[in-house]
Amino acid sequence: MFNPSRDQVRNFFIESWRKYQAKEVLTPLEHIASDLVLLHPEYQALLEDPDSLSRDFLPEDGQINPFLHLSFHLAIEEQLSIDQPSGLRAAFEACQRRRGNRHDALHDVLECLGETLFDAQRNNTQPDGPAYVSCVLRRARSN
Repeated sequence: MFNPSRDQVRNFFIESWRKYQAKEVLTPLEHIASDLVLLHPEYQALLEDPDSLSRDFLPEDGQINPFLHLSFHLAIEEQLSIDQPSGLRAAFEACQRRRGNRHDALHDVLECLGETLFDAQRNNTQPDGPAYVSCVLRRARSN
């Protein structure tokens, strides 16, 4: 099972961004990661800062962890590519139609993924795939 450490995840995004900027050959996963960084220019300087490896991003301080955010995006891209959980791709497409752009729709899915993982941790259960898809569908139907 793939279970990278915090530093491995951070190094992956930092190295993907470095290779993209240097116009080096990227693996398919690094290509997706660099595309995600391009969608988030607010994180680019952080990925170029060597101190970002050890930095904490605390919600109590009103901070969003950019590495967690990018990791969620990466997970969602994989889920969409294989439509797992089943129905996620159609729910995402409905969100995309409502929102008018892919990135905003991805953020809807990201919010649902976060809720799903939080519930699973709180209840000490596996993530509920159908509830996750239902959350995305609710967002697709909301005003």
